[in-house]
Amino acid sequence: MKFKKGDTVIYPQHGACKVEAIRKEDPLNTGKLQEYLVLRTVIGDMTLRVPMSKVDEVGVRPPVSPDELEDLVAVLAKADPRVPSNWSRRFKNHQEKLKSGDVYQVAEVVRNLAARNRDASLSAAERTMYERARVNLISEIAPALKVTTDEAEVYLDEALAKGVLKPVKAAKPAKAAAPKVEAPKVEVDDLDDDLDEKPVAPIAKAAPVKKAAEPKAAPVKKAAAAKPVAEKAEAPAKKAPAKKAVAKKPAKD
Repeated sequence: MKFKKGDTVIYPQHGACKVEAIRKEDPLNTGKLQEYLVLRTVIGDMTLRVPMSKVDEVGVRPPVSPDELEDLVAVLAKADPRVPSNWSRRFKNHQEKLKSGDVYQVAEVVRNLAARNRDASLSAAERTMYERARVNLISEIAPALKVTTDEAEVYLDEALAKGVLKPVKAAKPAKAAAPKVEAPKVEVDDLDDDLDEKPVAPIAKAAPVKKAAEPKAAPVKKAAAAKPVAEKAEAPAKKAPAKKAVAKKPAKD
């Protein structure tokens, strides 16, 4: 694979890089010059030196093309049921995917960790891995679309929102309300039946309301009962006691 100054390449561990030079150097002071690919990372402004003899072994490659981004979005949208539930296995699996340098495997790491991050279940190590994988993927999307890294990040977030981070659908708007119909009166017997069928939470007793004291009306004097008009029959007059007749003494001869 041939490179020239100014090319954009992908270094698996650091994402997109610019080729600054291809020159012979002896950085280890071995007394023997060796041809190196001098790279500067797009994000982080770091300088890397890769021996040309190990470029393929390291995984340095050109970025994806615009046409390949559609496949990349498809990977980001589809959840992977094969993600190990065990933390150490999952971390090792993701680490190997990042080292591969394959853009689709990097996208898988971003997708899987984004889904777990939504549930706030990332460990500190996984969170660092997620941020690094995002940086690498964003740095590769930017040159493919010829946009800034900020615009590439928006593109990535929108791709995730179409898949594993798809928001829950809002409830459908309710249909036009039907005309109100007065509820039928509930008889006491019916109410008792309903209460037997469905348990009802106990209703808190309202505090008794004190009735306002009513002003006392002045006592009404009873009218004197009218005397009966009919006169009482007069009691029969008492007869004077009859005087006893005095027996006359017989006359003397």
